[in-house]
Amino acid sequence: MSRKILSQALAESISGQDLGDARAYFEKELQEHEQHLAAIGENAGANAIAEVKLAIARAQLGLGKKSQAWDTARPLLSTFIQHEQFENAVEICEILYLAEQKDSIIALGHGCWLAVTYPVDPALSVDILSYIVEETPDDSDGAAVASVAALYLVEVRADDKQKESLSFLVKQLVALVAKRHRGIEDEESIQIWIEMLELNNLDELFTRLGKIIDAIVGNNWWIDRDELRAKLPVN
Repeated sequence: MSRKILSQALAESISGQDLGDARAYFEKELQEHEQHLAAIGENAGANAIAEVKLAIARAQLGLGKKSQAWDTARPLLSTFIQHEQFENAVEICEILYLAEQKDSIIALGHGCWLAVTYPVDPALSVDILSYIVEETPDDSDGAAVASVAALYLVEVRADDKQKESLSFLVKQLVALVAKRHRGIEDEESIQIWIEMLELNNLDELFTRLGKIIDAIVGNNWWIDRDELRAKLPVN
């Protein structure tokens, strides 16, 4: 299932609209994955079980079963981190955020840190950073930081097939943020705005993004970032 279809279905579910064909799809997905989980039993590896449960949580969320999706997904984060399945870990954080539970904003901070730290699907990174934009007040620089970071990640991580569509999407996001932040719309003014905020300086950009993530998560880290950083390649 494509991320686009999932995103559309989740948007409809969250807004309470009729899911139509999407609801039937998710009901079928949920049934099939629950049957698969029962079939593989406890003899399957932890990562294999976690991948099936990820699909179950995705279907639950698509059906608007938010608390169930949270309960299914939350224990999986540590499993995917342990097995270095970082893209799956970011997807878990996205589900936890969209589940709209008490600690969902903390999950978003985790997802952002993982999506920036590891070379996951840039489309997923854009999703996560766009949620930061949505959570940030119009007059704050935080949305600018998140949108420009998304633009940079697309430039360095997207392959040829993805780059054109994702670049267009993220440039639209940056333009939206610039308009609501300073009321500017033309491309030249947007570039000047980026330079004024020093977001063309990558060290400054990601230092400020790190501060935003720390402000979101506070002292509620579910992962050991120091341990994960120590395993990163030196270059």
